Amino acid sequence: MSRQAREKSQSGIYHIILRGINKQILFEDDEDRERFIGCLQLYKSVSQYAVYGYCLMDNHVHLLIKEGLEAIGQTMKRIGVSYVAWHNRKYNRCGHLFQDRFKSEPVETDEYLLTVLRYIQQNPVESGQAANVQSYQWSSYNEYIGWHKFVDIDFVLAMFSSKPEEAISRFKIFMKEQAADICLDIDERAKLTDQEVKFIIQQYGDVAMPADLQNIGKVKRDELLRKVKRIEGVSTRQIARITGISQTIIAKA
Repeated sequence: MSRQAREKSQSGIYHIILRGINKQILFEDDEDRERFIGCLQLYKSVSQYAVYGYCLMDNHVHLLIKEGLEAIGQTMKRIGVSYVAWHNRKYNRCGHLFQDRFKSEPVETDEYLLTVLRYIQQNPVESGQAANVQSYQWSSYNEYIGWHKFVDIDFVLAMFSSKPEEAISRFKIFMKEQAADICLDIDERAKLTDQEVKFIIQQYGDVAMPADLQNIGKVKRDELLRKVKRIEGVSTRQIARITGISQTIIAKA
């Protein structure tokens, strides 16, 4: 069956999701996250695209990008190939890291651009990885309020006010509002199969079998259990069934 053609954005702006193949982790540590951001910065100067927002989660990435000198597909290929080559060298692995085809949706209005930006920056809060948008280090939020590196903040802030301080103040209020925004998602809310969870545990824990988690130190074991629990679609009961670790221990981790 042929693929459905990607919907073209008339504005050139896209909300993009890159996810790990088989939902596997993309970023094991902060060095990995810094490297991916470095790829975004490097190819921004090459391809002349604009970045309005980003959020790096454990096994997927949200980007809000306006294509520049080339089509968005070519831009994402540059970023993906560069990061995967580095990641595979670091972890002595080979093959694909990202799911075959990134997901995208066109962003045609200023209103929807702000909706998407709020949605992706609230992603860590909704998943329980951060108490609020400002406390999460790996999104574009803090670039807008003062820690500017490479995000093209002026375009968005001008939508709030022509006065910089007032624009930032209004931006903060808008981005922290509780909203039921519906945007492109990664479709992970459906329950994962035991085989998928088994694979995730093997990848996260670098173990041959999930039951091997019973034989590692408590600190490392609990850290791994917390990472697995954060994945949408994975239940405590399912982890217990696959690893042989009691639900009580998993809940307390």
